[in-house]
Amino acid sequence: MERAVPQAVPLGQVEVFQALQRLHMTIFSQSVSPCGKFLAAGNNYGQIAIFSLSAALSSEAKEESKKPVVTFQAHDGPVYSMVSTDRQLLSAGDGEVKSWLWVEILKKGCKELWRRQPPYRTSLEVPEINALLLVPKENSLILAGGDCQLHTMDLETGAFTRALRGHTDYIHCLALRERSPEVLSGGEDGAVRLWDLRTAKEVQTIEVYKHEECSRPHNGRWIGCLATDSDWMVCGGGPALTLWHLRSSTPTTIFPMRAPQKHVTFYQDLILSAGQGRCVNQWQLSGELKAQVPGSSPGLLSLSLNQQPAAPECKVLTAAGNSCRVDVFTNLGYRAFSLSF
Repeated sequence: MERAVPQAVPLGQVEVFQALQRLHMTIFSQSVSPCGKFLAAGNNYGQIAIFSLSAALSSEAKEESKKPVVTFQAHDGPVYSMVSTDRQLLSAGDGEVKSWLWVEILKKGCKELWRRQPPYRTSLEVPEINALLLVPKENSLILAGGDCQLHTMDLETGAFTRALRGHTDYIHCLALRERSPEVLSGGEDGAVRLWDLRTAKEVQTIEVYKHEECSRPHNGRWIGCLATDSDWMVCGGGPALTLWHLRSSTPTTIFPMRAPQKHVTFYQDLILSAGQGRCVNQWQLSGELKAQVPGSSPGLLSLSLNQQPAAPECKVLTAAGNSCRVDVFTNLGYRAFSLSF
């Protein structure tokens, strides 16, 4: 499906319209295909573009190889979050989550497999869904956003099985502690909340902004990103990017980064973060800044590490945000090239 162009625009102005779209584009979300050879990117116009990583990384790659193999209209509003199962691409927008079969997407005749809307408090409520999280052990999907709740959906039946309530403002991010069936959530209220999925209870709360060493009142209290690795958590946003020991609820490392961070992840013995500014930041766990690698976007909203074992030749880091480009890093030291809507 081609990008929608308003009917009032004469055919001769289509290219101008699309150029203006690209100029004002924001890419909110990314997800790698189960085979590891394709990357989905979702933008503020509700479009999802599918890029062939294998073609773009080929020694015979041309400029056309860095363009989408297919683009389709997935949502009426922005595509805030995406995740992939072994068969499906799941995308979230305003008030609903949709499923697309990867094999159908790649045939370029894509129709949604299903759509679901969480049980909101009123029929007039259409809050954005900012975060999706897969829980493989229970074959479920957790979604969270503007209604301040975490909703769990059974991926086999499509039924919503529970709602976790505790946040007092909208939720930005989710992370899974795989060894124990626990989920962390961070939001506009400045709290990171830890939930036990067995009991559906909140078991720990860390109000990051109340810790003097983390607090930055001029930036606000909001938590925009978090990640976990066993007993450790890293989170940031308005407060400083900070490494926490979860068992003791203790901040152990404050990373010296002034700009609010929007995405963070553990990678080997490093922490990678991105946010306001062009750079992907590489941190030692001790807090030392190992490297800042510039990209092509003025601000970054999402990082994606392709570590699918089925496609080791496509093992890359991709970064996207306030532009129509997705930067591709074949190693952590430099940007190799950019994909473009």
